[in-house]
Amino acid sequence: MARLTLRGFEIHKGFLPLDVQRNLIHALRPVLRAAPLFSPEVPGGGQMSVRMTSAGSYGWFSDAKGYRYADRHPSGQAWPQIPPEVLSIWTSLVGGDKQPECCLFNYYGEGARMGLHQDKDEADFSYPVVSVSLGDDGLLRIGGTSRKDKTDSIWLNSGDVVVMGGPARLAYHGVDRIRFGSSRLLPKGGRVNLTLRVVT
Repeated sequence: MARLTLRGFEIHKGFLPLDVQRNLIHALRPVLRAAPLFSPEVPGGGQMSVRMTSAGSYGWFSDAKGYRYADRHPSGQAWPQIPPEVLSIWTSLVGGDKQPECCLFNYYGEGARMGLHQDKDEADFSYPVVSVSLGDDGLLRIGGTSRKDKTDSIWLNSGDVVVMGGPARLAYHGVDRIRFGSSRLLPKGGRVNLTLRVVT
C-alpha cells in the first residue's frame, strides 16, 4: 500500500485487499436490490453514461431541474442504509466525528465516463469526500478550483481509495475512461466508484 498526493488529493493505492473488495461487492448487492441503478438526466438534456444509485439518508440526483440531493430513490422508496463495511473505510481515513450521510454508487460500463465537475451540492465543505474504486481501472483527471486550471491524470485500480479534502475539496475532477475488462472483480466487468459524503 502506498499513499500519494496529487494536486491535494490523497490517493491511497492498494488500500483495500482483494478479500475486502469481494466482501464490499457482496455487501452492496442488497443496496442494488433495494435501490436499482438508474441513468440520471442532465439539466442541459440527455443522460449520463454512468448509471448510479445511493445509500444513506440522502442520494445524489440529477434531472432537467438541476443537481441536488433527494431523500428517496426515483421509485419513491427511501434509500437503503450504508453498509457497515463501507462506513468502516470512512472511519479508517476520516475518523468517527461525523458519519457520511450519502454513499453515491456510480457504475461505469464499457465506454462510460464522467466529465470534469465539482462536488459542491453539500452544505458543509469542511468534511472530505472519500472515493473508493472497485473493478476496472479508471483514469482520474484532477484540476484546480477553476475549470480552466491545468489538469493531471492518474490511473486508479481496484482497491484504491481517494480522499478529497482541504483545499482540494472543491477541485474539478472527472474520469476520462476506464479499461473495460481489466479486473475480474465484477463478473460482467465495469468499474464501481463509491463516494462517501457529509450532506448537511
